[in-house]
Amino acid sequence: MTSRQQGYLGLILLMSLFIFYVLYMYFIYDPQAAAFLGHKEDLKRPLQESLWLNIMAGHIIVACVAMIAGAIGFSERLRRRRPDIHRIVGYLYVGAVMLVVLSSGYMAPYATGGKMNSVAFNMMNLFWPAMTVWAVLQIRKKRLASHRRWNIRSYAFCYTNLSIHLITTAAYKGLSLPYVLSYTIGIYATVPLLLLVAEVIIRTLYPVAGGSTDPHAHA
Repeated sequence: MTSRQQGYLGLILLMSLFIFYVLYMYFIYDPQAAAFLGHKEDLKRPLQESLWLNIMAGHIIVACVAMIAGAIGFSERLRRRRPDIHRIVGYLYVGAVMLVVLSSGYMAPYATGGKMNSVAFNMMNLFWPAMTVWAVLQIRKKRLASHRRWNIRSYAFCYTNLSIHLITTAAYKGLSLPYVLSYTIGIYATVPLLLLVAEVIIRTLYPVAGGSTDPHAHA
């Protein structure tokens, strides 16, 4: 098994475990998101809880779709044997990302920690789709290696929630920092962390040597 195949299997395992955890936590264990909403204090605008919960549910579902579609899109076997399906899955991923960003845009003003964290989420809501669209533009220009690299960077942001949760938990429970401060640290540390992880994956599994000539790479 090659290093790329091992990496792909690791991705599928991580994605499956995370999706299972998220669906269990938000739809079975705590469908009212009481634990999370309990930390939202001093909001500048009233929170319509039922609407927020419905949008949050939609946000979670389309985020899972983005994670699954993105993972399928990285399948080299599918890309080589069924480039038409690979292309459709790619556009499904792009559409799901846009819906994730749209729903996140609604929830950003209600972010735990106030305006400082709302701004951070809004910046991510601009940065993530920009990377995603750029990846599409690269394949339109037949820049195959660049397309793959930007797809990896974009896909890393599917794990924004996981990264924020892990860093918040480490700061809150490990360092005994206040929850809001821990959450803020989690948000602001997530962007550089995900970009770093993406670059490590790119340089390890897809090192560039004079550009890509792979005839099977499609959007």
